[in-house]
Amino acid sequence: MSDSLLYIVSTPIGNLGDLTPRAIEVLRQVDVIAAEDTRHSKRLMNHFGIDTPLIPCHDHNERHQAEMIVQRMGSGQSVALISDAGTPLISDPGFHLVRTVRAAGFRVVPVPGACAFIAALSVSGLPTDRFYFEGFLPAKGTARRKRIDSLATFPNTWGVYESPHRIMDLMDDLVTVLGGEKYITLAREITKTFETVLAGTVAEVQAILKADSNQQRGEFVVLVEGYKEPENSEISPEVEKMLQRLMEELPIKKAASVVADLTGLRKKELYDLGLVMRSGE
Repeated sequence: MSDSLLYIVSTPIGNLGDLTPRAIEVLRQVDVIAAEDTRHSKRLMNHFGIDTPLIPCHDHNERHQAEMIVQRMGSGQSVALISDAGTPLISDPGFHLVRTVRAAGFRVVPVPGACAFIAALSVSGLPTDRFYFEGFLPAKGTARRKRIDSLATFPNTWGVYESPHRIMDLMDDLVTVLGGEKYITLAREITKTFETVLAGTVAEVQAILKADSNQQRGEFVVLVEGYKEPENSEISPEVEKMLQRLMEELPIKKAASVVADLTGLRKKELYDLGLVMRSGE
């Protein structure tokens, strides 16, 4: 096996001070840097006085570049892969490259650093012993709500990335599918000048965003508290049957609302029961 290496190098997501000394050393010593956007990364390299040549490696050319990079490594060169920001491959290109390089018999070495999801999780105040990263939800509303519904009974903290032009749509969908009382943490512009971390119910966070349009700008990590089994209740078998029948025709939230109106029971308790019933189907 050759001594040539592929380094997966994390770069800052905002604060340039988050580029580690090891990352700087690696980026200076490799023969070439494969960057998601060479123009964007050139500014970072200039800031740190790194003059290593840059080549593009992104969604549209990754398979071709993977073969070219393997050829470079076969001739004794080492390569670093970087994304526009944060840790490569986390909702960014690179999976095919890593697999191709490893299949060719070369080592792939991580150079850890910034990651928006992990940074947001660390300050979320949500359980972190187990968690799930969804990445980006579907762009279309129907598909997005369907995916959120599939996560509704997930028992651990889960989170997504979201863009500024869809953040309010996401808030609306979380209310629709999970209810306004669901606890979330929203981290905006992590490590950047206008970094904000909001925590509370979906309804509370949504109200803050609506009241201040500045809070709708930037890049977001949204973390959602995992599903909790409802406490013991006095819901009768007859009410359960009613809820089950309505759920065949209506979304869980709407079915719970109808049963609550008819019985006087708490909507949230009925909604939680509906989630349990749905997960057991």
